[in-house]
Amino acid sequence: MAFKRLRLYGELVMFSHTLFSLPFALAAMLISAGGFPGWHKTIWIILAFTGGRNAANALNRVIDHDIDARNPRTAGRHLPSGRLRRRDALLIAAAGTVLLIVSAFMLNLLCVLLLPFAVAAFVVYSYTKRFTWLCHVILGAACAAASFGAWIAVTGRIELSTFVIAAANAAWVAGFDVIYAIQDIDFDRAEGLYSIPARFGEKLSRLAAAGMHAASVFFLTATGYLNGLGVYFYAGVGIIAVLFIIEHLLVIPERVGRNSRLINFAAYNMNQIIGITLISFTVLDFLL
Repeated sequence: MAFKRLRLYGELVMFSHTLFSLPFALAAMLISAGGFPGWHKTIWIILAFTGGRNAANALNRVIDHDIDARNPRTAGRHLPSGRLRRRDALLIAAAGTVLLIVSAFMLNLLCVLLLPFAVAAFVVYSYTKRFTWLCHVILGAACAAASFGAWIAVTGRIELSTFVIAAANAAWVAGFDVIYAIQDIDFDRAEGLYSIPARFGEKLSRLAAAGMHAASVFFLTATGYLNGLGVYFYAGVGIIAVLFIIEHLLVIPERVGRNSRLINFAAYNMNQIIGITLISFTVLDFLL
């Protein structure tokens, strides 16, 4: 029974997706440290990321509860379907926030000072679809707190490279979130919700997502240049660029329309591969 409960909690916040978001934070950690920064920083960075990311997801589920209940695509989620209660999600959010705060204190003063901004980003994002089609960009910026935070956790300062790798992270997330939102164009328009697909339509949304991913490749390349990284890192960025192209070919309108299965594969599975590619080639660059 306890195991089933834990599984439901994990599904609520999509805990498995933590693995494809984490590589950006780990890459920022390695690059800022010029290699492995030691177990103390590594463990607390991972714990901070895990706490913050899952707290944000749980809070998003609570804030979007009524919207999810009205959307046929999301009505089966844990809160609308009654499998879990709002109180459960709030407890997860509180536990994740505590873990984030403790981790920040175990890292350095700057991490602690920036905590209010990180928590505010997690809260604000969940409301943005109610008033701006830039919600995808704001989500990207909130998720980029991972790489931004990992960088300052190692160095204790904010540098140009901190913003550059965070921009790569933000553009990556915003791009695949735009792709994901294509599924909900009709619902968002009917409900008066904001998104790039609802505002500009499918064709322009796909172009916007492609532009965001091109920007992510640019900022990753700039990160390599600013930090003197080697051929393996650039090879990884090249592979990521190819994976982005494949991702966008998968969702061309003539091929996929609004097929949820294919869009989910492009938005999630492909980006799992991209995240693994990033951290793998970053590690190779420092090892070899």
